[in-house]
Amino acid sequence: MTILVTGATGNVGRNVVHGLVRAGVRVRALTRNPAFPFPDDVEVVVGDLARPETVAPALAGVHALYLFPLAYLKPELSSFDDVITTEAIVGLAAAAGVRRVVMLGSSDPDFVHLERVVEGSGMAWTILRPGEFAVNKLNYWAPSIRAEGVVRTAYAEARGTPIHEADIADVAVAALLSDGHAGRHYELTGPQALTLREQVAAIAAGCGREIRLEQVSHERERAAMIDAGMPEVVVDEMILWYPANYAELMPPVSSAVREVTGHPGRTLAEWAADHAEEFR
Repeated sequence: MTILVTGATGNVGRNVVHGLVRAGVRVRALTRNPAFPFPDDVEVVVGDLARPETVAPALAGVHALYLFPLAYLKPELSSFDDVITTEAIVGLAAAAGVRRVVMLGSSDPDFVHLERVVEGSGMAWTILRPGEFAVNKLNYWAPSIRAEGVVRTAYAEARGTPIHEADIADVAVAALLSDGHAGRHYELTGPQALTLREQVAAIAAGCGREIRLEQVSHERERAAMIDAGMPEVVVDEMILWYPANYAELMPPVSSAVREVTGHPGRTLAEWAADHAEEFR
C-alpha cells in the first residue's frame, strides 16, 4: 500500500510523513524541494500542486492521499490571489484509482468549495478542520520573544484554542490507515481554551524563559505584524479574530484528537517545549 503525501514539507505534512513511516507503510512525498531531509525510507517525487500535470505521475499505484488544500502561485505570498485550491488534484486522484483521501481543511469556511469537490469525488473521504495553528506563533510572536522577551498584543484577554501541528498529523495518519473515518468531518482544536495572556505564560513555561506581555493599541499590533512580513490582507483577516468583545466568548474545545488517536491533545506548553530553540 502506497500513500501519497502532498504538502509534504509543510508543518502538518512533514509530521504526516513521519507518522506513516513509523507505521511501516510505503510513503511517497510530493514536493517542489527534493533536497528536503525526508526519512530514508520515503520515496520523494518532484511535483507542484499549482501544475497538476506534474502531480499525475506521482498518483500511479497510490492507495490513499493526504491532500494539502492550497497551491502557491508565487514563492512569496502578498495576497490571497497568490494561492489557489487543489481541486484539480482531486479529479486526478480519483481517475488514478486512489481509494481514500484525507483533506486538510480549516474551521474557516474558505475551503467549503474544495470540501464539496472531495465529497463528490467517489473516493472514501475524511476532512480535517483545525482551527488556530500553534505554529503560527513562530511567525508573529517568536521574533519579539527572541529579541526582547516580550509579546505585544492589543487583545490580551481574547481566547483561543491553538493546536499542535503534530496532533493534526496524528489524526490524518489514523484516517489514512484505519477504517471508520470515511465521511467524517473532524473539527480539531487544542485541549485548552486560553487567553492570549495565558498563552504567553504557557509558551514561557514550555520553552523555559521569561516572557512578558505588553498591551498595545490595535493599530500598533497591526503595524508590527505587517513589519514582520505578513501580507496586509492576511493581517486584517487574522486580527479580526480578536475584537474587543471576544474576551467574553469561550471558544469550544474539541475532543476529536483524543477520540481519533487515543491520546489527549498536546498542550500549548508542550508545543512550546517542542519548539523551544525557535524562541531563543
